[in-house]
Amino acid sequence: MNIFRFFGDLSHLASIFILVHKIHTSRSCRGISFKTQALYVVVFVARYLDLFQTWVSLYNFVMKIFFIASSVYILYLMRVRFRPTNDPSIDTFRVEYLVGPALVLALLFNYGYTITEVFWSFSIFLEAVAILPQLFILQRTGEAETITTHYLAALGAYRGLYIPNWIFRYFSDELVDPISVISGLVQTGLYLDFFYVYFTKVMQGQKFELPA
Repeated sequence: MNIFRFFGDLSHLASIFILVHKIHTSRSCRGISFKTQALYVVVFVARYLDLFQTWVSLYNFVMKIFFIASSVYILYLMRVRFRPTNDPSIDTFRVEYLVGPALVLALLFNYGYTITEVFWSFSIFLEAVAILPQLFILQRTGEAETITTHYLAALGAYRGLYIPNWIFRYFSDELVDPISVISGLVQTGLYLDFFYVYFTKVMQGQKFELPA
């Protein structure tokens, strides 16, 4: 594993810890999209269908378990423990417009017509757009708590760090994964507006507010 992927994984872990910390300390999931979190559960379950079939390393196994378990735990916090603070009236993005196309793309573009390969491709395509319900909430409300923006920044940095990872793998292993690269570029692009506001306002000590 190269350093870019390692720090990308650390950033991903940080985003989850930040989100769980935010929910527990504020005892609220206000401003967090349940639909985005549900999509992440689908992403990780679909991606790791081979969890008990293919052994890569202990690190790989532990990370897979953690991503599935932590995503389910976040859903529990939002749907059960802090359910009164979850406002579905603003979390109205139509996720079927994300899941359907992702499934069609997975059937068209994959590395083998097996269950694990098709669902792996599906998870990559779906992850690229899973953040859209969360960004939709930001667009509707026009603002976000600072800790929520830190969560989104860490999540965006995770995918951004995978870009130099792909470049490194190309030059070191002559390996190109077009499905991951294209999906990752789309996913990173979705964060551009958010990062502009994050760096020009939140990192300057101001409240996160979208331009009117």
